[in-house]
Order: sequence, then C-alpha cells, then structure tokens
Amino acid sequence: MSSSTSSTDWLVAGRVGRPHGLDGSFHVVEPRAPLLRPDVPVAVAGGVRRIVRRAGTDERPILRLEGCVDRDAAEALRGEELRVPGADAPALGDDEWWTAELEGCRVEDAGRPVGVVRAVRALPSCDVLEVERADGEELLVPLVRDAVRSVDVEARRIDVDLAFLEG
Repeated sequence: MSSSTSSTDWLVAGRVGRPHGLDGSFHVVEPRAPLLRPDVPVAVAGGVRRIVRRAGTDERPILRLEGCVDRDAAEALRGEELRVPGADAPALGDDEWWTAELEGCRVEDAGRPVGVVRAVRALPSCDVLEVERADGEELLVPLVRDAVRSVDVEARRIDVDLAFLEG
C-alpha cells in the first residue's frame, strides 16, 4: 500500500527548536527530515514561508526560513509546528504512510471496533499508534506486521490483532 496524500494535506515536518547562530536559523525538534528540503513552503505560526537554508544532519536539521532574519525572529517561532504540503513530500514506498494519514483512522480487529488513532508516537524500537478506545482508555499498537494486519488509508481503517497485543 502506498501513500494517498492529496495536495491539500499538510504534513507535520517537526517543530521549531532553539535558535542556531545569529542569522535566524534554528534547530528542528522531532524532525521528519525527508520533508525538510530547500525551497519547500512551510506553514508556521499562521503563515507560509519557504526554507532558504538547510544544514545539520537528518537527525538534527537546522533551518532558516524566509523572513526569519535574526536570532530574535527564530526565538519568536520556538515551539511552533512546521508543516509542509503533501504535494511536496517525496513518494513513499509500500507499507509507508505519513503520520497525518493515520491519525483519525478507525481501528478494528477483524471488523470489531477497537477505537480511533489519536496520534502516532515515535519510540526507539518502532512507531506506535495511540488508539483511543470507546471506553476512553488508551491502547498502544506497535506498527509491526504481527500487530497490524492491514492499513487502508483511503477507507480510513486499520485492522489490528488484539490477541497479539493483549497476549
């Protein structure tokens, strides 16, 4: 299964971290490095700006956005979410999805309702779905083949194996 992100979707690419230097550059917290490329538009703090500089590593990228010209401007954006248009995202392989595509999906076990994906959390071993169950309890579902039978982004449905999760 491949990504079905439409051109109107905005994907979370990270958050603005601490400033880096004096020219308006900043570190990106929780980066999704493939989304952070020069000249890509970024929605941040209620506006859209272009990435004019990218440095650092994929794990610790450093960005400068147009209009962000000094350390104070970078500090003013600190903590803000960075989003890029889905149309500007690189193509994904089979069995890969953007976080925004999974959030809000119904979760079922062989057709029986389990809950709704509230968020996707990156853990050291693998990503996990945070599923809010009907009773308000949280269920964490690792994104591994034993736990997730199928993902149908277009139908907004994820089939999981509760026996594996509770066993």
